[in-house]
Amino acid sequence: MAVDPDGLCLEVGAGEGILTTRLASLCRELVAYEVDPAHAARLESRLRGRGNVKVVIGDFLAARPPGQPFQVVGNAPFSLTSPIVDWCLAARRMRAATLITQLEYARKRTGGYGRWTLLTVSSWPFMRWELRGRIARSQFRPMPRVDAGILHIERRAEPLIQPGRTSAYRRLVEAGFSGVGGSLQASLRRLYPADRLGEAFGAAGLDRRAVVGFVSPDQWIALFGQLDRPAASSRRS
Repeated sequence: MAVDPDGLCLEVGAGEGILTTRLASLCRELVAYEVDPAHAARLESRLRGRGNVKVVIGDFLAARPPGQPFQVVGNAPFSLTSPIVDWCLAARRMRAATLITQLEYARKRTGGYGRWTLLTVSSWPFMRWELRGRIARSQFRPMPRVDAGILHIERRAEPLIQPGRTSAYRRLVEAGFSGVGGSLQASLRRLYPADRLGEAFGAAGLDRRAVVGFVSPDQWIALFGQLDRPAASSRRS
C-alpha cells in the first residue's frame, strides 16, 4: 500500500486494527476513526506508546476534513462506501483515498464494465480513479457475500480543464447524463445547436449515436475542449 511517509493519514473504520498497525509504521501521523467504543478501546491499548497515532471514537463522516494535505485509507462497511467517497471528493485537501469496497462498486466507478458513471465523469478532470486489486471474500471474517476491490482515488496535480471552467464542464456532463433523446448528442442539443455538436463530436472522435454510459472520461474531456471554444462563426467574424 502506497502511503506518504511524511504525511497525514486518516483511517476510516479501523475496527480491530488490522490495517492500523501497518499504517502506523508507514506514515508520520495517523488518525484512526472507529465508531465502536469497545473496538476503539482495544485499539488504543494495542497502540499505546505509538506517538504518531490517535484513535478517535466517532463517525468518520461527521469529521471535519483537516486543513493540511492528507490521504484516506479504509475498510469500512460496504453500506457506507458511497457517503465515504462523497466525503473524500468534497475534501479540498485530500490527496488520495484507498478504500476496500465491494468489487462491483469499484469496477463500476472505474469503467470495469465498459460503462462510466456520472460521478466518475464529473470528477475526472480533478481525480484519477483506479481499481488496484481484488480481494476474495474468503479473506474476510466474517465472510461477506461478495468479493472486494481496492479502489484508489487520487487528486491530479494539474486539472485536465482550464481553471474557472469547472461549472461549465459539470453543466455539460449533467446535461449529457439527463437521458433526454437517447443518445449523448441528442441530450446535448438543449445546450448547443446540432451543427456545433456535429463538429465537436467529429473532432473528438465520437460517433454521433454514442450512448452516454459508453463515453469514456477522456472522451468527455476532449468533447468539452471542443465545445468550450468559441463557435466557428464567431471566430471568423
